[in-house]
Amino acid sequence: MSGALAGPDGALRCPWALSTEDYVAYHDEEWGRPVHGDDALYERLSLEAFQSGLSWITILRRRENFRKAFADFRIEAVAAFTDADAQRLLADAGIIRNRAKIEATLANARALADWSPGELDEFIWSFAPDPAARKAPRTLADVPAITDESTALSKALKKRGLRFVGPTTAYALMQACGLVDDHLADCVARGRT
Repeated sequence: MSGALAGPDGALRCPWALSTEDYVAYHDEEWGRPVHGDDALYERLSLEAFQSGLSWITILRRRENFRKAFADFRIEAVAAFTDADAQRLLADAGIIRNRAKIEATLANARALADWSPGELDEFIWSFAPDPAARKAPRTLADVPAITDESTALSKALKKRGLRFVGPTTAYALMQACGLVDDHLADCVARGRT
């Protein structure tokens, strides 16, 4: 597997980030940076669930459509969605029209609406591993798909009633939201917060 590669500006980046301009921007400006706030984390959790089985670029390019369709992923607003809203979402060509993923996103909002403010943020971040205990990956082969922490997070979320949160989805969430820094050792974005 490849190590960091030169991007369009000559800076070394994780190889996955170089296939499109959208990926370069996402990699440089968002991926791996700490995300806090219940609604922001609910959005990322929902989008990671929608990504399951698909390329992330498919979700990234439809993210604004998802935000519009799901009331900017405000937990309280989505928790109040009705059957008519579910039908609207199933007919929305701007998002991924997967019934199971849509139903899980709505059910998760309903479950999270009962949590205290800040509880989702605190809960998810409590599974962040000690950064000092993790070596920086040198190649993509060094980046795991799941970890003990993502498996524990997945189990804990499921125990609290959330759906579509398997260990791989949980780890993708941890990577995207900065709980872990899986930028390659030579990547220009490594260590940015």
